[in-house]
Amino acid sequence: MADGEEEIRPEDLEVEGGAVKSFLEHLEDLRWVLIKSSIALVLAMALCLYGTQQLKAILQWPIDRANQRHIFLLPEDTNQTVTLQIAGIDVKSFEVKSNRLGNIDLGTNHFITLQVVPVAVGTNLLMAMQINTNGEPPLNHLKLSFLGLADPFMFSLHLAFFAGLILASPFIIYFVGEFVMPALKIRERKYFLQAFYFGTFLFLSGVSVAYFLVAPAAIKFCIAYAKWMDTDVPFFLALDYAGAMAKLMLGMGAGFELPVVLLALVKIGVLNYQKLTAMRRYMVVINLVLGAVLTTQEVLTQIVMAILLQILFEVAVWIAWYWERQEKRRALS
Repeated sequence: MADGEEEIRPEDLEVEGGAVKSFLEHLEDLRWVLIKSSIALVLAMALCLYGTQQLKAILQWPIDRANQRHIFLLPEDTNQTVTLQIAGIDVKSFEVKSNRLGNIDLGTNHFITLQVVPVAVGTNLLMAMQINTNGEPPLNHLKLSFLGLADPFMFSLHLAFFAGLILASPFIIYFVGEFVMPALKIRERKYFLQAFYFGTFLFLSGVSVAYFLVAPAAIKFCIAYAKWMDTDVPFFLALDYAGAMAKLMLGMGAGFELPVVLLALVKIGVLNYQKLTAMRRYMVVINLVLGAVLTTQEVLTQIVMAILLQILFEVAVWIAWYWERQEKRRALS
C-alpha cells in the first residue's frame, strides 16, 4: 500500500446488512423468535415453581439483613430487643436501653429471648423469667404474611415469573440476536455488541445494588420511621413485598442503562459533550422523576436512585468528553 493511502476496511465497503428478505419472511422469523422465547420462559418458570422455597428465602434476605445493626446510611441501633415467650410462643417484643431488666442481666447480645417458666420454691410453684440461650434471635417479628385464600399461590406465580424471566433471559437475548444481527452492518454489529455487553453489566450492577444495599436500607428505614411514630410493623404482605422488590430491582437495573442510552445518542450525532453539559441542571430534575417512577413509593429508595442516576450521567459526560478529545487528536494527526 502506498504512503498516504488509507487502509480500506471490509466494513467501509459493506452497504447492506445481510440477505434481503420479504416482509412475510421477516414476520415468520419474528414468529419463531416469539415461540422459542415463550418456550424458554415457560420452562424456566416451571423450574422456578419447583424451587419456590429457595426463591422465598432469597426474597426474605433483605428483611433479615435489615435487622442487623449496621445498615446502609442508617445509624446503629444501640438498644437491645427483648422478646417475651410463654409456652414457646412470642407474646411481646420491646426495647430496653440498658443491659438489665429488673434483676436479670441481659448480657451484650442485641436480641434476647426471655421465657416465662414455672419454678418450684418449697411447696409453691411460681412463674419466673429466664434467658433462652438456645433459641434463634427474633427478626423484629417481621415476616411475610398472606391474608387471601389464593395469596400463597399467586405469590409463587409472581416469584416464578420474575425469576424465570431472569433465568431465561440469556436464551431470549440469543433468539432476539439471531433475528436482529443479520440485518446489521459489520460496524453496526460491533457497536451493538459493545452496547450489549456494557448494558448487561450495568443492568446486573443496578439489580445488585438494589438487592444488597438499597432494599435492606429501605426496610430498616420503614421500621425506624414506624418506631418514631410510636407504631409497629408486625409483618409485610407477601404479594405487596414481592411486587415492590421486583419493581425496585428491575427499575434500578433499567435506570442504570442511562449511560448506554446517552452514549448511543452521542455516537449517532444527536448529542455531544457540550449538549450534555448544558443538560446537567435539567437532568437533576429528570433523575428525581425517574427515581420516583422506577422505584417504590418509599422516599429513601427514590432519593438513592436519583443520586446514582446523576452519578451515571456525570460518567457519561466524562466519556463523551474523552471521545471528543480523541476525535480532535485524530483530526490533527
